[in-house]
Amino acid sequence: MASRVPLLLIFANLQGALCWGELGHATIAYVAQNFVSTSTAAWAQDLLDDTSTSYLASIASWADSYRETTAGAFSAPFHYIDAEDDPPSDCNVDYDRDCTDAGCSISAIANYTTRVSDTSLGTEQQAEALKFLVHFLGDITQPLHDEAYEVGGNDIDVTYQGYSDNLHSDWDTYMPESYAGDYSLTNAKAWAKTLTTAINSGSYKSLAASWIKGADITDPITSAMTWAVDANALVCTVVMPDGAAALSDADDLYPTYYDSVIPTIELQLAKAGYRLANWLDAIYTDTVAKRGLEGTEGEGSAVVKREAAAPQSWALPASKPLTRAQMARAESGYKCNHSKRGGHSHSH
Repeated sequence: MASRVPLLLIFANLQGALCWGELGHATIAYVAQNFVSTSTAAWAQDLLDDTSTSYLASIASWADSYRETTAGAFSAPFHYIDAEDDPPSDCNVDYDRDCTDAGCSISAIANYTTRVSDTSLGTEQQAEALKFLVHFLGDITQPLHDEAYEVGGNDIDVTYQGYSDNLHSDWDTYMPESYAGDYSLTNAKAWAKTLTTAINSGSYKSLAASWIKGADITDPITSAMTWAVDANALVCTVVMPDGAAALSDADDLYPTYYDSVIPTIELQLAKAGYRLANWLDAIYTDTVAKRGLEGTEGEGSAVVKREAAAPQSWALPASKPLTRAQMARAESGYKCNHSKRGGHSHSH
């Protein structure tokens, strides 16, 4: 087993909250950039005050950093919906059961879909809503972000490429980096180009329409639940088809397990990017463009400055006592526990 280096452990603790990993989130954002309309792109660039070729990719992990701040601590629960099912025999998501009154990925997507085009909030808050959407539409496609079992896999101890870590961190970061290289916008852009080609003319071409079927910004909870159910099903069929013990007992998840799941990781990143593009196009077309606002405030309009609010009551299930799994998630600080890995990167 590889030894640990103190400085690397310090670095890892700083990285402990990153989910889908920066590489995954940036890749998703670049895929979305490749599919949004020209008008949507201009609107997003205006909101973000960024006309670069990485206008979405550069902010794709902002929500992970924001949650670590005092101001952003309220958003920590929004990165997940913890399905209290029974993998690998039964995978399912129930919004009323699995989302708490602190919020979850479903309620957050609903809330920020509304806020991103609400000019009464001002450009700064609309931009924050956009940043949240870019991130949460990525998180919701990571199967273990839709699973409560062992705190979304954070408490499933495994060995990967000789290092002791946990299953969640391998899915979020280490397996994607094994495939596409360590995080950089260059690597993310290259991976997104490959996925975009697969969507346009390759193995995903016949599948892409099904990824956005039924997506409706006027019913964001139902839409987001469709995506969560889709990803959660993979916990039973791909992530741990033989149960968690089989993974913990394995000498090393590399290469056999890695080879079996990396096609699904690629598929999920492609889905997320394509869905994000479609969602942003719908927001622009059905709200912004129709109002003739294009993300700007009307002259003389009264702008109400508010903080990035938690989901409103309409976007939350009824309040109820927390289950043991929900208490465990809260006690964990809603983090993706990457610190066990020691900050090591891995080769292909």
